[in-house]
Amino acid sequence: MAAFDQAGWQSELIVCDNNSTDRTAELARAAGATVVFEPVNQIGRARNSGAAAATGDWLMFVDADSQPSRGLFEDVVAAVGTGKYLYGGAAIRMEGRHPAAYVLNIIWNFVSRVKKYAAGSFIICETAAFRKIGGFDLKLFAGEEIKLSQDLKLLARANGKSGVILSRHPLVTSARKLHLYSFKEYMRFLRRTILGRGRTLRSREDCPLWYDGRR
Repeated sequence: MAAFDQAGWQSELIVCDNNSTDRTAELARAAGATVVFEPVNQIGRARNSGAAAATGDWLMFVDADSQPSRGLFEDVVAAVGTGKYLYGGAAIRMEGRHPAAYVLNIIWNFVSRVKKYAAGSFIICETAAFRKIGGFDLKLFAGEEIKLSQDLKLLARANGKSGVILSRHPLVTSARKLHLYSFKEYMRFLRRTILGRGRTLRSREDCPLWYDGRR
């Protein structure tokens, strides 16, 4: 966050404790963060609760298993400073050497740049815009970042702005799910989601990759 200080920006760090069973809240408070508690386990709900406590003009969502660099934050400062963007995200790079990570990185980063979809692990947006569209859709238990990006893209166009995907300093994020779940489990979820036309994304029970508790 020194990148923000250098730019003369005031910033605040908010951590949403979504029923953690470790020392998340304790460590966050010790680091000077404001800690909010969200009792319902849902990704979008946790992010909305954190955003509700924010007081700044811009929001930045960073997943707990990701490692943003100072360079990425400096790119955020530069992008916001242009006044051209309403929202944005970053290219991602999964840590480690899992064989599927390289391919997934290429596919997602291409789609992200073309469609201006922000990965859930790193999202920036104007606070007023986020609140105008109602934040993350609470009907979704997965894929909520795609819906948010689509809504923000429409709002940006209506206001003569656009979205941006920062790629100079990719966000390093955990590849643990590639180790925790088998190829068959991923394909089973993908098949059910396609055949069900996305209905699985509206059910916690149908989204085990995010909610079955494997860590």
